[in-house]
Amino acid sequence: MSEPTRHPAPRRRRDAIVAAACGAFVAVMVGAAFAAVPFYNWFCRTTGFGGTTQVASVAPAGMLDRMITVRFDANVSPGLPWRFAPEVNSIDLHIGEVATIYYDVVNTSARMTEGQASYNVSPPTVGAYFTKINCFCFTQQRLAPGEKRQMAVVFYVDPALAKDSDHDGLNSITLSYTFFPVPVDPARPTAGSAALAAPARRL
Repeated sequence: MSEPTRHPAPRRRRDAIVAAACGAFVAVMVGAAFAAVPFYNWFCRTTGFGGTTQVASVAPAGMLDRMITVRFDANVSPGLPWRFAPEVNSIDLHIGEVATIYYDVVNTSARMTEGQASYNVSPPTVGAYFTKINCFCFTQQRLAPGEKRQMAVVFYVDPALAKDSDHDGLNSITLSYTFFPVPVDPARPTAGSAALAAPARRL
């Protein structure tokens, strides 16, 4: 009896097609993961999701009589030898009023260090109305050994907040920052203390 005829070529071709399909799927998923990061950041900035604040280049057209308290919080992630604190714990201001507050930071180590601040506001739903004109959090901060720095935040609460019935009872907002360590790269430009970008009441 003769042996059955084997057909290895079609099987190898099928295996190659399956392998190529799997590779393409992995590549698409990796690409989607990277694309999801800027999309997520855009979504947060647009909607204020998760307490993400907004950015503007100019002050609003006017302010309201309604007052609101803004509290300031400061944190440093483990691994970054900095002292970081707001100059004032809270301020009261009109909705639509531009204000400038300052944070102080000190590098307590004997080496150059660099950090990047993340930020959010609470309650998280207020992120869509809390707008920054200038902030030290826009750039990485590099501090020499023992260096002290004063860093500005210029912001306002958008008057559109008053039209949102979900926030009729809101009387306080907390702005929170956390500095995380970043590897020092001498070739990467960094900013010093944030300059004031608009006339504002200093607190």
